[in-house]
Amino acid sequence: MKTLFYTREFPPYVYGGAGVHVEYLAAELSKLMDVEVRCFGDQNSKDPSLTVKGFPYDNATFENADDKLKAVFQTLSTGLHMNADAIDADIVHCHTWYAHFAGIVAKLCYGIPLVITTHSLEPLRPWKREQLGRGYDASSWIEKTAIEMADALIAVSEETKEDVLKHFNVDESKVKVIYNGINLQEYVTTAETSTLDVYNIDKTKPYVLFVGRITRQKGIIHLVNAIKYIDSDTQVVLCAGAPDTKEIGLEMENAVNEVKKTRKNVIWIDKMVTKKEVIQLYSHADVFCCPSIYEPFGIINIEAMACDTAVVASAVGGIKEVVVHGETGLLIPVEQQKSAPFEPVNPDKFARDLAEGINKVINNPTLKNSMAKKGRKRVEDYFDWISIARQVEELYKTLKK
Repeated sequence: MKTLFYTREFPPYVYGGAGVHVEYLAAELSKLMDVEVRCFGDQNSKDPSLTVKGFPYDNATFENADDKLKAVFQTLSTGLHMNADAIDADIVHCHTWYAHFAGIVAKLCYGIPLVITTHSLEPLRPWKREQLGRGYDASSWIEKTAIEMADALIAVSEETKEDVLKHFNVDESKVKVIYNGINLQEYVTTAETSTLDVYNIDKTKPYVLFVGRITRQKGIIHLVNAIKYIDSDTQVVLCAGAPDTKEIGLEMENAVNEVKKTRKNVIWIDKMVTKKEVIQLYSHADVFCCPSIYEPFGIINIEAMACDTAVVASAVGGIKEVVVHGETGLLIPVEQQKSAPFEPVNPDKFARDLAEGINKVINNPTLKNSMAKKGRKRVEDYFDWISIARQVEELYKTLKK
């Protein structure tokens, strides 16, 4: 059997959880079958069972187009180029709306069964209009078309499956829940501290860590607003880059600068760090905070848990299936507005509650250490890529012609 992955992200160009998912799933599946990856970029590698080819995202500049629409037009153009090479795979498997158009074309033009992994859903990300303008209507249409014509859908959590069935015309029998995973040999606690030294993190003081993109979805602004309620002795390390828009990047910059006027132990690493660096940051953090307002799964939480770090996270989406409240971390409820979905009814209360959870864990070493150990055990029991790859293989077998 051979599978063809279509994806926007693939190493070295990975900036989100979907890219992490594709990287590790492709590697593990390649031990079971031939895997071909077609992605956005300039990658070009050939291993016995894993080949990777990048397609330039800017192959058509659309220089006269509106900046927000340009991203959509370039995505569609790249999707067409990805299909110009002949396809000999038994399955085409797409990840994120950026790759869905390529999958649509592959199914129509080559007659290959289409599998979609729903890492997130456009109807539940209304803030994407800030980034794409009317292009958000196009991305939503592409996603809807691909999902409803797919032969099988993988939801990364039970709640994501419910969302798929709620927002799309899909037969429930086509939707299978398969969690995200982690490489348990790579994500382990390390004693190395060179990354802490580089960013002037005080090794004698506790710190709370955030890792993620600067986007409405990840809720980082709510964590920044919570800093004034976090114990003054606790350092706050924000490993946050790749803003969705210039506007949210500026909003983040202004919020952090305002906090720094009265607090000196806020460290903002405004770039996407390497795996080695982030594993060090996870390993020495006292608490990892995930303040997402929308999160189908939240792979960053299992990365932290694998590195023996307690988690304080918002009780949304798939996070509730990853973090066990009171055992591997704390889940913080967030009441969301009906008129503006995924925005807290009371942002200040949410910020205070995040801070209270962080303070509670850091101030109770026994609780913190217990959560750390139980978190690692939970990851080992439920989120190993080896098991996940086998589940995906079994799904493929039901579709192979």
